[in-house]
Amino acid sequence: MEYLLTLIHVLVCLFLIGVILLQSGKAGDIASAFGGMGSQTAFGPRGAQTALGKATIVCAVVFMLTSITLAIIGVSSKANGSSILGAAPTTTSQPKTPIKK
Repeated sequence: MEYLLTLIHVLVCLFLIGVILLQSGKAGDIASAFGGMGSQTAFGPRGAQTALGKATIVCAVVFMLTSITLAIIGVSSKANGSSILGAAPTTTSQPKTPIKK
């Protein structure tokens, strides 16, 4: 279960990176350099949401859900005692007999 969820998480992460890089900037045209953003709204005109914008939202939600789920699974596996450090043998670095002067 954990491996499948991790695989889904990595695939969604890579897809999210690709979708974000494919989008154009909100104010990437030459008119924005000279203040031509539109005077009717505070942040400029907003167009209809594109398919890439919707895909970004869906990927972000799935990414957050898988992140939270993996964090919960990680905490519960530590509670069960399946830690790597718990299986390591403990050694002492002190000598067994004290050194006399």
